[in-house]
Amino acid sequence: MNQPVFAIVGGGLAAAKLAEALRDQQFDGTVVMIAGESHLPYDRPPLTKGYLAGKKQLSDFTLNPEQWYADNSIDVRLNTKVTSLDRANKTLTLDDGSTLTYDKLALATGSRSKRPPIPGSDAEGVFYLRTYDDASALSERLTDGARLAIVGAGWIGLEVAAQARSRGTEVAIVEGAQTPLYAALGPELGQVFADLHIAKGVDLRTNASVEAITVDGGKATGLRLADGSTVEADTVLVAVGAAPNIELARDAGLDVDGGVLVDENLVTSDADIVAVGDIADAWHPVLNRRVRVEHWANALNQPATAAKAMLGKPEPYARQPYFYTDQYELGMEYLGLAEPGNYSRVVIRGDLEALEFVAFWLDSDSRVVAGMNVNIWDLTDDIKALINSGRTVDSAALADSTIALSDV
Repeated sequence: MNQPVFAIVGGGLAAAKLAEALRDQQFDGTVVMIAGESHLPYDRPPLTKGYLAGKKQLSDFTLNPEQWYADNSIDVRLNTKVTSLDRANKTLTLDDGSTLTYDKLALATGSRSKRPPIPGSDAEGVFYLRTYDDASALSERLTDGARLAIVGAGWIGLEVAAQARSRGTEVAIVEGAQTPLYAALGPELGQVFADLHIAKGVDLRTNASVEAITVDGGKATGLRLADGSTVEADTVLVAVGAAPNIELARDAGLDVDGGVLVDENLVTSDADIVAVGDIADAWHPVLNRRVRVEHWANALNQPATAAKAMLGKPEPYARQPYFYTDQYELGMEYLGLAEPGNYSRVVIRGDLEALEFVAFWLDSDSRVVAGMNVNIWDLTDDIKALINSGRTVDSAALADSTIALSDV
C-alpha cells in the first residue's frame, strides 16, 4: 500500500514542531516540509535578543540539525515555495513547476514584515526584520556611534532598540500611538516601556508619523516627520507589524479573514487542511472568541494539536496566549489577552518604579483577562488559574503582595 503523504507548507518553528509532533504521535507515512528560506527551521525570538546582542549564533537557535530530519524521514525542501493549492485534486504546485499530491496538508506559512508605502523606503540602509538574513545584515550596522532610526514602537522595534543601545548605537523611535506597545498593553503599561527607553537614551517620539525616509545619493539619511521635524540616521528599521501570509489559502478558496479561519481543533474550512502559527485565526474554547496572535508560543504549542487533527484524533487548543520580552534589565512574561477597549482597568501588585511588579488587566466585572509579571518569576500558573477561573476578584487583594494569588 502507498504511504499517506502529509505536507507542511512553511519552514519556521510551527512547521518544525508539526513534523516533530507527527512522528511523536506515531505517524509513519511520508512527511514533506516545503520551506522558503535557505536555512533549516530556527527560532525567531533570538533574532532580536541573543543574536543582536552577540551572544548567540544561528546554530544555537536552529531547532533540529540536518541529521534529525534524515533520521526521522522528513523530506525538507529548502528554497522552495508553493505557488498554488488545488484542493479538489489535493495537489500543491511548486515554484520549480513540479507538483506534490498530499493526503493531509498543514499551512504554517507564517507572516512577513508590513511594508508601508513610505517614500524613500527603497534606499540603501532601510531594513525590515523577519528572517535570520535580515537580522544578520542589520547587525553589521549596529556599531558604536552609528545612528539608527526605528519606525514603530512594537516588540521588534523596542527589542532592537535595546540591543542597539547596548552596542553604543544612537537610537530614535517614531511611533504613531500615544505610547509604545499601545495595541498590546494599553497606555498604562506602554508608558513603563516608554520611560525605560527614554532613561536609556532613546529619542522616543510618540503621536508622530513619518512623512518620508530622507535619502542622499541613494542612501537613507533619516526620517522626515509630518510635523516638519527630522531624525538623522545612517540606518532605518521599519517595524510596524507583520502581515500573515494567507494568500495561498485565500486563493485556494479556504475561509479567511484577518487570518485563515480554523476551528478549536485548528482545522480549516477544508477538513483535510489545518493551519497553525501566525496565520491561524482560531476559535478559542475558553475565551469564546476568535484569536489570532503572532506569538512564539502559538507556533511552539499549536502543532501538537494540529497533528492530532491530521491523524483523526482532534483535541481543542485551549492555551492562553503567551509572550515574553527582554529589554535592558526588564524581563517579562504576559499571559492572556487584553486589548484597548477590552478591559476596564489595570491593577498593579509590587513596585512599578523598581520594575518588579505584576500587572493585571480586569474587565468590567472585575475578572482577570490578562496578567504580566515583570522581573518576578514562576507566576504564570497562578495567573493562568485566575484567568481561566473567570471569577470576580477583589482588586485590593489582587494588589496586595502579602496575599497569595490563589487566595485573591
